[in-house]
Amino acid sequence: MESSLHQVWESAVGNPFVPTVGKGSQFLLGFSLLTIGLLLSGLFGLNRSIVNIGALGIPASLAIAFGAVYMICAVGVYV
Repeated sequence: MESSLHQVWESAVGNPFVPTVGKGSQFLLGFSLLTIGLLLSGLFGLNRSIVNIGALGIPASLAIAFGAVYMICAVGVYV
């Protein structure tokens, strides 16, 4: 197992990682997803039902989750 991991490591040298969303547009995407998520969660709070869990609740939570991750990536974390 260790030798195959080393081979994968060595073969990855020629293939740099290119993110799907570039560094310049992560802030806009994160902010947009957070805004959409907050709007959807507000709409879900106005009319809570079983149907709206799938239509509004789950997309709102996913938009907030991914938006938060993109905002952290865009702004950076300094320790």
